[in-house]
Amino acid sequence: MKEIKNFQMIAKPSGSVCNIDCEYCFYLEKEKLYPERKSHWKMDEKTLESYVRQQIESQKANIVDFIWQGGEPTLLGIEFYQKALALQEQYRGSKKVQNFFQTNATRIDEEWAKFLKEHEFLVGVSIDGDRISNDTYRHTRSGKSTFDQVLKGLEWLKKYKVEFNTLTVVNAENVRRPMDVYNFLKRIGSRYMQFIPLVERRANEPDENGLTLIQPTFEGQCEVTQWSVPAKAYGKFLNTIFDYWVQHDFGRVFVMNFEQTMAQMIGRPGACIFSKTCGGDLTVEANGDVYSCDHFVYPEHQLGNINDDELSDLVNSSQNILFGENKLSNISCDCVDCEVRQACHGGCPKHRFELSSDGRPNRNYFCDGYKTYFTHTIPRMVGIFELMKERATPKQVKVAMKQRFYRQQGL
Repeated sequence: MKEIKNFQMIAKPSGSVCNIDCEYCFYLEKEKLYPERKSHWKMDEKTLESYVRQQIESQKANIVDFIWQGGEPTLLGIEFYQKALALQEQYRGSKKVQNFFQTNATRIDEEWAKFLKEHEFLVGVSIDGDRISNDTYRHTRSGKSTFDQVLKGLEWLKKYKVEFNTLTVVNAENVRRPMDVYNFLKRIGSRYMQFIPLVERRANEPDENGLTLIQPTFEGQCEVTQWSVPAKAYGKFLNTIFDYWVQHDFGRVFVMNFEQTMAQMIGRPGACIFSKTCGGDLTVEANGDVYSCDHFVYPEHQLGNINDDELSDLVNSSQNILFGENKLSNISCDCVDCEVRQACHGGCPKHRFELSSDGRPNRNYFCDGYKTYFTHTIPRMVGIFELMKERATPKQVKVAMKQRFYRQQGL
């Protein structure tokens, strides 16, 4: 078995507890796995110390990333993260520590903005586009709009010059309006965007854990949720934005989807979903339970607990190695000779539930969308690399790609 030398870990210090109620959230129902969370939902000091210490000790690189997510991580209050920072300073030695913070931004105020700026947190803000798109599925607990609260939080971040990016879930609604979404994100100041495709299947009956949003191996009656994005539409969504971006915003606006594709083309790590294997992106829950992946928080994928086990042992356990290698060994037969396999590698195992041509349910739901995206963008990215080798400036790249676009359109 191949040792995992470099890995990332997402921390869920508030578990699935959140102050808003997104209709499509796959994580809210994970509270059923931890019924005690209703009264003990915060990561306690013992678990926090064990996590910080082991995260630093287990990383072989000189830079250690702490990725704080949820649920909603602001619910723990600033004091929790002050303790985390003190522990990082205590254990980091000569290593550099970086903190990343994914939030819905509805609770960001002046105090939070000052804190995040002072300690150089990179903040990810979840927002699905303009008011129409964002409020389609992202509601308060009482079913009201979250849009104005998010923008207010963003204004505090911008006022104190907190570095932030935006994470947009591409769903059944906003996929129809790619340029509206993209231009809106630019207007609110986003210069680094992520467009994450949404698909979930809902079981007709809950499983033994009470969960209805099920994993790929589920064999009972289920259906794709109404808010999931159609596969090919997602590919067209990305292509529409790419064509505009490469002609107008190259070098000025960074889109994770495009940047990671280009990185992968030159042999650098790209998105985990497009790697050959996985197992290097783990999750730690509020009570210290460690899972192989954020999208596989199910009992059968629990590796152990950082209060009882060494993190380095869990990462390289036979269970986690097998989980990671299964991505390659269980690849669809339709991927073997696919023209975009080297860019895709069958996509995320979470999304492999469609029937392949041999009848096995291991074809990625987004297969047609990925083909649409990669076959459109990769030839153009090759052109970008050729221009960059000739030391073209971003402006020259944009001009050249605009000319190429017009020629292809016969204009």
